Amino acid sequence: MKKMPKSQKYIIETFLELRKHKPIEKMSVVELCKKADINKSTFYVYYHDIYDLSEQLEDEMVENIKNSLADPESIIKDPQSFTKQLFNAFSKENEKIAILFADSRSSQLPHKILKTLQELVFSLHPEYRNNQEINIILTYYIYGAYYAYNENKNNDHNYVVSVIASLIKWKADI
Repeated sequence: MKKMPKSQKYIIETFLELRKHKPIEKMSVVELCKKADINKSTFYVYYHDIYDLSEQLEDEMVENIKNSLADPESIIKDPQSFTKQLFNAFSKENEKIAILFADSRSSQLPHKILKTLQELVFSLHPEYRNNQEINIILTYYIYGAYYAYNENKNNDHNYVVSVIASLIKWKADI
């Protein structure tokens, strides 16, 4: 995380603490500011509203996951290896993911991961941007893997990831 003002750190820490126990829809800027011991005007220096704060933290989380991937090119060259990298990145951030993407925000994680990985693939291979087959495969791959993992998160992490990875058989012609 980049260096940030203390007031912004307090906002984020307080938000995450509140978010552990409360849906985002039931949170307010007033409540957050009171608990963080800051003025509302300070909050509005950084964020438009609670949802903006949440979005920024979610986007940062997804970017951190993307940046932690050892070999982004493996999404095309070796999707099974990529799957393992991706889920290991998820598992390192599991607690924060569970907080940020709880309740009504749960569907945002696979959606944001898909968009981020599509842009990653298209930056590496611009010729795939309008390739309908690649886009369908990526969508199925990300959503399918995410929901399979999520439904089995109480099982052994390595086993679940290895089963999901074994299902990923496609390789793009590069």
